Amino acid sequence: MTSAVVLDHPGLLPGALDPGTGRRTRRTPRDWLVDGLAFLVCLAWVVLATFDAASPSPALADRLPYNWMILADAFFGLACTAALWLRRRWPVGVALVTLPLGLFSITSVAALLIIFFTVVVHRRTAIVLAVTAGGLFTNMFIALLRPEPGSPYWVSTIWGVVITLLVLAWGMFVRARRQLVLSLRERAERAEAEQQLRVAQARQLERTRIAREMHDVLAHRISLLSLHAGALEFRPDAPAQEVAQAAGVIRGSAHAALQDLREVIGVLRAETSLTDDPERPQPTLADLPALIAESRAAGVRVDLLDRVSAPERLPAAVGRSVYRIVQEGLTNARKHAYGAAVTVGLSGAPGDGLHVEIRNRRPVGEPPERAAIPGSGTGLVGLAERVNLAGGRLEHGCDERGDFRLAAWLPWPAT
Repeated sequence: MTSAVVLDHPGLLPGALDPGTGRRTRRTPRDWLVDGLAFLVCLAWVVLATFDAASPSPALADRLPYNWMILADAFFGLACTAALWLRRRWPVGVALVTLPLGLFSITSVAALLIIFFTVVVHRRTAIVLAVTAGGLFTNMFIALLRPEPGSPYWVSTIWGVVITLLVLAWGMFVRARRQLVLSLRERAERAEAEQQLRVAQARQLERTRIAREMHDVLAHRISLLSLHAGALEFRPDAPAQEVAQAAGVIRGSAHAALQDLREVIGVLRAETSLTDDPERPQPTLADLPALIAESRAAGVRVDLLDRVSAPERLPAAVGRSVYRIVQEGLTNARKHAYGAAVTVGLSGAPGDGLHVEIRNRRPVGEPPERAAIPGSGTGLVGLAERVNLAGGRLEHGCDERGDFRLAAWLPWPAT
């Protein structure tokens, strides 16, 4: 509901068109009860006022000199009372049609006040002021056309003005209260929707982070499994010692992959807090030699050039990112540059940042026929996101010599 609709329809009228659906709203049981009571009260007023006007009291003889005026006034009073059932659908229209009756009809007073109250509650201030001015204008003449016995003109007029202003104040109060309730309800609904959106975003970020973690952890292990299994497949006549060694590496890699998978699944099952620190596994720069050794055991020629000053002062988050970058670089080299030598270079110091570069030569000749290692194609995308979140830079691609180069710079605070 827009603000304009809220201003024009605080608590949408039953029978009016709903701007959101285009359908007419229905009366609630409370509306039926209120309308029924209003109808009975106004009907009782018409009966009492009619009998009062028809009484043979000499003091009232000059008020309605003709009997047909009593019947006409009663008719108009009944018409206004019946119009109460239409005031919810067309409050302004009913008010404009019945407003001239305020010039002379005493039996219509109660119904006219209720219709006026409906306009005040459910319509804009400009319309309310216009209807109020019309009511005050008719109030100036009813004391002339229907004078009260023993009461001066100005007293009757002032009483009419006071009653009109009291109904206006009451209606404005009800209107303001309904607008406040609608505003609070809309604010609560908006806050609930925003909360649900934040929860959905947090879940999506958590899924993305876990998916990236699973890729980083398992891609390296499974690529080693595929590499050794492919060697056994294409060299069935290998010596028994080499077969046993390859089988041992496969068994060790499978065990490590299962352990890593168990830890990642534990993260999925556990109650996680959305903090900056990821859950286990959490390798650091100290685990990098073991990663290099695994690749060398798989037959990949890897050279490590470590020129990092004061590695013990390197933040754990930066070391974890370096480990993932090297892991992804070695995995890609095994996938796309089988048999090529890989160079891993590290350099940096506190305050200067840390540079990491993985470079592999283009394979010479045709690669041997073997089963391709499957991949998701999102490893470098995940690395770029990880490096950007850490405030660093990532570069990858072929250089002028045709070698593939994966390089990154990560910030390393001096303190």
